[in-house]
Amino acid sequence: MIFPGHVFGFTLSPRVAHTGALVTGVLRTDNPRMKTLTDLLHTEFPLIQAPMAGVQGAALAIAVSNAGGLGSLPCAMLAPEALQRELAALSAGTQQPWNVNFFCHTPPEPDAAREATWRAALAPFYAEAGLDLAAVPAGAGRVPFSAASADILEPFRPPVVSFHFGLPAPELVTRVKSWGSLVLSSATTVDEARWLVAHGADVVIAQGLEAGGHRGMFLTATSPHAPPLRGSLPPEGADPSWGGPAADHLTTQMGTFALLPQIVAAVDVPVIAAGGIADAAGVAVAMALGAAGVQVGTAYLCSAEATTSELHRAALQSEAARHTALTNVFTGRPARGIVNRVMRELGPLSPAAPAFPLATAAMAPLRAHFEALGSGDFSPLWSGQNASGCRSLPAAEITRQLTQGFESMAPTLHRWRGSLPPEGAAIPAGGGPALESGFVVIFRAKARALDADYSAMAAQMRELALTQFGCLDFTAATEGEQEIAVSYWPDEASIRAWKQHTDHLAAQRLGRERWYAAYSVEIAEVKRRYSHPAAPDS
Repeated sequence: MIFPGHVFGFTLSPRVAHTGALVTGVLRTDNPRMKTLTDLLHTEFPLIQAPMAGVQGAALAIAVSNAGGLGSLPCAMLAPEALQRELAALSAGTQQPWNVNFFCHTPPEPDAAREATWRAALAPFYAEAGLDLAAVPAGAGRVPFSAASADILEPFRPPVVSFHFGLPAPELVTRVKSWGSLVLSSATTVDEARWLVAHGADVVIAQGLEAGGHRGMFLTATSPHAPPLRGSLPPEGADPSWGGPAADHLTTQMGTFALLPQIVAAVDVPVIAAGGIADAAGVAVAMALGAAGVQVGTAYLCSAEATTSELHRAALQSEAARHTALTNVFTGRPARGIVNRVMRELGPLSPAAPAFPLATAAMAPLRAHFEALGSGDFSPLWSGQNASGCRSLPAAEITRQLTQGFESMAPTLHRWRGSLPPEGAAIPAGGGPALESGFVVIFRAKARALDADYSAMAAQMRELALTQFGCLDFTAATEGEQEIAVSYWPDEASIRAWKQHTDHLAAQRLGRERWYAAYSVEIAEVKRRYSHPAAPDS
């Protein structure tokens, strides 16, 4: 069986296996939606690693960016000194684009009565643990994006800045854009997506109900007493008395594959799918439904570069991960995590929880106490509904596996570069090689080790062949350590010119020294073609 591979940046989809000429049919993975987003992000793939506060630092973002995706750094829980330190590490650790993420909530006014109600709800747990509830200080735990945040950020001029819970004030959005930064934000409804675009978002993240961590809701409230969840900017005509039970507002939330096509139809900016996407198949489905790219979080939680605790990792890789729920007991806002004791006993959505993020302060001592005993019963075990992709692998390998979903979608998205068209047939937009006869180069190799330098060289060789030497098409496949690359050319002179180019000679040398245990090259002339289903002239 042939699996999608990426020799020198090209792929062969399994769905092409029924097409043939002198060699199997070929395709290029250059659908316009992917190109639009990768052009904006300046990444190899339209894949964003979701920012996940509390379980990662710069190391995970660096690994993903170096693997061709967009690595993200969560900043909402970082003190100024820590933010400065992580930004320095991130900018030094990769030459590729990266993203920083901030919250845009409105800090609530202190409410002594609500805090007293919350502490009363937690009192039995404190008594069980032998902890002094009166000694717990109040505290926010998370801060929204501000002018002070921008002051720290500005010298680094991050390529991408993303937001959760809306957008910051207009002057802050303008300031971020003045650095040349791309602005992203999460929408959980069509109305939120439209609002984000109207207020300056360059790209919208469609966050489905399956997503782990905090819901990005900002045009609704989550409890009878909470302030409107509108970020720093209220929507035009918004009723300032908005409120109501959390469950009422959660009825507006949709699954990713219901929400995604509706947002795609409603806005004229690229839309990124997020929530429940844990493998290449999920990536492919999201792209088929109109996504310009995907954002993935849960699949990275057990990666080598994540700082996820051992308790959390064990839960993610256990049967417990099959049962997640939205809960407000850890922070005050709905967020999806694996169901544990405190969620069951207080109710996942507790009316006693104070407004975001004030619930965190009184929960923190319980979490620390029970984690020291080896229990995650009072820990926020954030997870999406699909934890099947959680594997103890390097983030670069997780990224590579996910990006195969983009490659496999090329035929579905009408970017076929299949077998040669019938004589006299019009070449469709993005269609097959425009030649009546020609040559094919077949490169076979046994891989030794493929690293980040290989990916960069692969992309360079692809562009060199296609843009400077007349190559008509180029694709590849992998089966275990065996790889094959196939390229179509109009004549042998073009092949010779490409192979003699300085950069190609350097790639050959590196291939022999570092990447391949052995390889062979065959050059053949295309004499006839056929396909299944049969082409009209077969």
